[in-house]
Amino acid sequence: MWNFYFITKFVLLWYGQLDFHALENLAFAAFLLMPLPPLWLHRLRHVVAIPLGIALYYYDSWLPPFSRLLDQSSLVSQFSAHYLLELVGRFINPTWVAVGLILLVGYLFLSQWLRITSFTVAALVAVLVIGDQQLFSRPQAVAPEAAAVVRQETPGATPVEISDAFLNDRLEDFYGGQRRQVTVFPQSLGADVPPVDVLLLNICSMAWDDLEEVGLTQHPLWGRMDVLFDNFNSAATYSGPAVLRVLRASCGQSSNADLYNSVAKECLLFENLKRLGFEEALLLNHTGQFDNLLGLLRDAGVQAPNSLSRSLRPTLTGFDGSPIYRDLEVLDHWWKQRLADASPREALFYNSITLHDGNRLVDKATGKTVSADYRTSLEQLLDDLERFIDLLQASGRPVLLVIVSEHGAALRGDRMQVRGMREIPSPSVTRIPAGVKLINAKARLPETPLRIDAPSSYQALSELIARLVDGKAYASADFDLAAAFRDLPKLDMVVAENEGSVMMQVQGEHYLRMEDRSWIKYPQR
Repeated sequence: MWNFYFITKFVLLWYGQLDFHALENLAFAAFLLMPLPPLWLHRLRHVVAIPLGIALYYYDSWLPPFSRLLDQSSLVSQFSAHYLLELVGRFINPTWVAVGLILLVGYLFLSQWLRITSFTVAALVAVLVIGDQQLFSRPQAVAPEAAAVVRQETPGATPVEISDAFLNDRLEDFYGGQRRQVTVFPQSLGADVPPVDVLLLNICSMAWDDLEEVGLTQHPLWGRMDVLFDNFNSAATYSGPAVLRVLRASCGQSSNADLYNSVAKECLLFENLKRLGFEEALLLNHTGQFDNLLGLLRDAGVQAPNSLSRSLRPTLTGFDGSPIYRDLEVLDHWWKQRLADASPREALFYNSITLHDGNRLVDKATGKTVSADYRTSLEQLLDDLERFIDLLQASGRPVLLVIVSEHGAALRGDRMQVRGMREIPSPSVTRIPAGVKLINAKARLPETPLRIDAPSSYQALSELIARLVDGKAYASADFDLAAAFRDLPKLDMVVAENEGSVMMQVQGEHYLRMEDRSWIKYPQR
């Protein structure tokens, strides 16, 4: 049956579903074919080969390194049984199960007349000698040095050689340039302008790709924004790093590793606001305990306690069984408290996991839970945010509202990772919606959102806040809003990163580096 094992790999490799390691597979085949006269050694070899074969198959897959799973074992252990079963089900593709059954029947039939082992070994040798990129449609690796894939950025331009060395240098240059980027906030706020509240709403699991998948890119909420980013890069695909990035928005994009190092206070968005006299507030529609999110918020300069009211009833349970509360109820309760507060300026950081993978809807009558439908949850969330805008407008209070997602939900998946998996920071997960709305401002606002198509990230939001936080747009109809929106920081290159993986867009193509392997061109769907 080991021939069938290799045949399935060849088929998956043909469709680009494996990161096939020809030398290791040929060595494994040699181990299986090595003559062992004693029967007990022959049997022992098969016992040993089973775990080796499973490990090699895992190694050949695009799944995260096993060491990564071990590092995350404490988090995985908190997943509910419902969620674990759901995750297992995603790896069972009915189409591939059917293909496997057909291959098995064909193999059993042909093996009666043909020596399949000869074809298997020949194929392994061919893949090793010729290369799987020439034989199969797997993602294309780039060369370690020069003379790799040659492209031109513009017609007539000097050809640029895409190689490991070139991409590594571009990545270092990108981060070097980003280290020099800093948002300059006003030194102080004048007493002759109305105080403004800054509300930053951070929404988990919502990318433009997800909105397209469920048909909600034209939801009315987006039409009510004054500024809407079409090409905003989250640079991360998990909540912890994403939250750190948005709270460090006042400086340029840093590498994933540097997120967990100390940073200057001028990089911390809420430290800049507190220096200008803002009272800070923190609001989550969940406990914030998973993966120590509250601890990360403290490290990023938000020290206020979670203002979530304990009188509210949860409408969802998370993938770890913890309670999740409806966004409108949470925000409405907090806003009523804010209106009763005498502080002139307040900066709120709100984090919602309403859309997180594995959430379950709570039946208020029976207390039982069922799997939450993403589209239904998303539509309700967007409706809730619209209603919250109505509440803010009705209050008459000047508010600068910023809505930005953490990362996408990976509803569709792709050739390298299944639906819902976000280990690889692919553009379908990192291109997220971000919008800004001036509420109760006297400045003349655009009738339709100003769409910013240039590659952007969190520093663009920090810059907008710095330009509008003085309240002048809320005091005068003559305020030049177009100038405030002009020349926002943009990215010269789109880079996204998780622990162990980096995605980079160069000359219109996306390249991926996992662990210490070579860069590969990331395949399209």
